[in-house]
Amino acid sequence: QVQLEESGGGLVPSGGSLRLSCAASERTFGSYSMGWFRQAPGKEREFVAAIGRGGISTYYADSVKGRFTISRDNAKNTLYLQMNSLKPEDTAAYYCAAKKQYVSRDAAPSGSTYDYWGQGTQVTVSS
Repeated sequence: QVQLEESGGGLVPSGGSLRLSCAASERTFGSYSMGWFRQAPGKEREFVAAIGRGGISTYYADSVKGRFTISRDNAKNTLYLQMNSLKPEDTAAYYCAAKKQYVSRDAAPSGSTYDYWGQGTQVTVSS
């Protein structure tokens, strides 16, 4: 059972950048499809981005496309989310999630696809 720990959140002005990391406990990290989700206060959890096991296939929510980049380093058991041109509406708790198998483009945006979740890291974008 993989354990996930996010880091890198914080307070940033509008237009700024942050890079989130998600460290996985397992050396078989490369066998997991990974995703980033976020949840703002009073709102439902929403999909942000996902990446395939080899790091080639990536998927993004329309709201972050062109601003956020998901990547992974399987040698370091770590998932990343580079966030640029941040907006106040990006303010949320960000969570990484893992599924130990291939995840299709259609399944990637659904939270129910993933079996393991981190505790989250808070991102606050000031206007």
